[in-house]
Parts: sequence; C-alpha cells; structure tokens
Amino acid sequence: MISRTERLLTYGILALFTVISLTPVVGILSSAFGKRSSLESGFSLPDGLNWGNFSEAWTRGHFGTYMTNSVLVAVAVVAVTTVLAVLAAYGLGAMRFPGSDLLFYLFVLGLTLPQEAVLVPLYFDLRYWELTDTYWALILPQTAQSLAFGVFWMRTYFRNSSRAVVEAARIDGASSWTVLWRVLLPMGRPALSTMVVIVFMWTWNEFLMALVMVSDEAHRTVPLGLAFFQGQHSSDTALLAAASVLIALPVVIVYIALQRRFIEGMLTGSTKE
Repeated sequence: MISRTERLLTYGILALFTVISLTPVVGILSSAFGKRSSLESGFSLPDGLNWGNFSEAWTRGHFGTYMTNSVLVAVAVVAVTTVLAVLAAYGLGAMRFPGSDLLFYLFVLGLTLPQEAVLVPLYFDLRYWELTDTYWALILPQTAQSLAFGVFWMRTYFRNSSRAVVEAARIDGASSWTVLWRVLLPMGRPALSTMVVIVFMWTWNEFLMALVMVSDEAHRTVPLGLAFFQGQHSSDTALLAAASVLIALPVVIVYIALQRRFIEGMLTGSTKE
C-alpha cells in the first residue's frame, strides 16, 4: 500500500514536470497577447488581450495560403500512410508467407535512415521528374518516411491482437478482408488513432523537406512560412508569438479530438491473451 509520503512525493514530482512543461506555453501566450510596442516578452502578464496580433500576423504572413497547403499535405500523407500501413502491417503481422520477416526488417530500416542522408539525392530525383515545387514533392517523401513507422506500429498491434476473436471470425466464415475491416480495425482504434496523431504531427511540423523541395511561395507550408515571416519581423515579438500560436493550433486540436484514444494506445496498446 502506498504511504502518504510516497503519494505526496509523486504528486510533487508530477507538479514539477507540469510546471516545466507549461512554462514555454505560458511564455508564448503572454507574448502573443502583449502589445506590439512593448519590448517585454516571456512571462510578463500582458496588458489586456490583444487579439489583433493574431489577425495582423495572419494577414501579413499570408498564413491562410500556407495553412491550406499544410492541411492538404498533412491530410494526404495521413490518409495514404494509414491505408498502406494497415494493409502492409496486416499482411506482415497476421499472415505467414516466405520472406515476411525480411520484408518487415526492410520497413524497420526506414526508421534508422536519417532524413538528411537521402534528402539531396531525393531532390535531384524529384527534379528530374519535374515534381519539385509541387504538392507531390511534399506528399510522396513524407508518406514514405511515415510508412516505416506506421507498418512497425500497426504490425505490433496485429501480432498481439486476440487470436481467439480472429479464430471465431474464421469459424463464422469471415474472409481475411472481413477479419481486417470488421474485427481487427474496430478493436484497434486506439493504436490507429495514435498512429494518425503522430503522423499528422510529424507532417505538419516538417520544415527541412519543405525548405529543399519548395521554392515558390504558392506551395509553402506553415513551418516554412513562419521562418520567412520571422526573417521579416524579427523584432516584433508579439507578431511572431501570435504566428507561432496560429500554426500550432491545428496540432493541438487534433490531439484534443483524439486524446482519449491516443493515450489509451500509448499506455495500453494491445492486450495479449
């Protein structure tokens, strides 16, 4: 049984880490709502809520166009990665065929390759196919990068899923396709939601790929747009903070929407029988 001292110590440690985690958030919000003429930044309380900073940053930084580009790229990457990862992981995790382990390790190898090692040859390949400065130059490489993690994550779920449920579905005459879409995926919503949140976050925050593959303003994503905005308004702390809050907001919304299943997928995962 946990003693009162141990419980207080646990709560104290959790409170400390909570404060450490929230400190940057409080600092950026206080700057975002501060006066643009003020030189103060960080943790000073703003003199009122200056909502105009957000509209000014949105207009000056052309974040409407950048946000649309990021949403298009992120939704495409998440959708394609989810479909391909589920199908590949189901084949590698729930079926047995010659070379399945070798094929899986090839997918895992993708997790070990640093992006910087393949970025330059990838750029020349895409330029040869005239795909640079297009959405495909952002969607295709990021889908390939996310697929390695998606297959690894979902294969773990399929390998640890309840064999009794699958066998019962087989006895009832369910095909492999039916077992996947009617049995395993509904049971694996936490694992699937966790993968969706992580892939969306990676895609939304991707900067280096967009910097190399895109040179025209029409295809810039929000991280790249923020970098150019910072160069133009480096002395305006309030506008920079407001722009940072704007581009971080979609990730926060997605996380809040899938929070329960995300935490469930991270903490519990699949249950072995």
